[in-house]
Amino acid sequence: MITALFSAATGMEAQETRVNVIANNLANVNTTGFKRSRANFQDLMYQNARAVGSAAGDDTEVPTGIQIGLGTRTASVDKIYTAGDMEKTGSDFDLAIEGDGFFQIELPSGETAYTRDGSFKKDSQGRLVTADGNPMEPQITIPENATKIAIGQNGTVTAYIDNEAEGVEVGTIELARFGNPSGLQSMGGNLQRESASSGQPILGTPASDGFGGIAQGFLENSNVSIMQEMINLIAGQRAYEVNSKAIRAADEMLQQTNQLV
Repeated sequence: MITALFSAATGMEAQETRVNVIANNLANVNTTGFKRSRANFQDLMYQNARAVGSAAGDDTEVPTGIQIGLGTRTASVDKIYTAGDMEKTGSDFDLAIEGDGFFQIELPSGETAYTRDGSFKKDSQGRLVTADGNPMEPQITIPENATKIAIGQNGTVTAYIDNEAEGVEVGTIELARFGNPSGLQSMGGNLQRESASSGQPILGTPASDGFGGIAQGFLENSNVSIMQEMINLIAGQRAYEVNSKAIRAADEMLQQTNQLV
């Protein structure tokens, strides 16, 4: 049986995965704090018709051998943690991290999730929460009669009560970072959770010990480049097409062989 049929089929499957990843990137081009993904591939095992270095005679050996590859497979889909562009919003509760780090979010289950999406709101209790109502951890509560909120680069949150000149410190934002952020498990909702691959979170104060500073009134946009994704999409489509042509060529060869019988 011609192995090209199966090898090309794995190639089509790999390109389908690649296009799926690209489509998700493009769908999230306007998602705050989104990080693009990249599919990586590796070749499959080989059929060794003649082993490399095997003896060809008394004093000679085969220099290259005969190795027939059996296709490809998806090795991983990585998150690329390059910074997205900053967008000025002017909102007191819109926060961006200029550098390394994640905001910590407390889920209803009590578990801690992590995000780069800093579009926070104030709930009925005055807490800073995500769009889904999950509070920031540690919790920051804004006084009801606060007329202005100032958040410093170091995460210090100061509330100004009834337009008074002196502000009152109401809390400090704490960030988390990971040795392998690509190992975080995506949960949807702009949230991720730690895994054995990501390692345990390292907690710290913004703008110190390698953590990024807080930029109030800004949001970090997605790091997806539409132009680059479109180029990748075209390349994936063409690779899928040539793999289908390889299957067609192998089929025609089998058809000619059958006609000889």
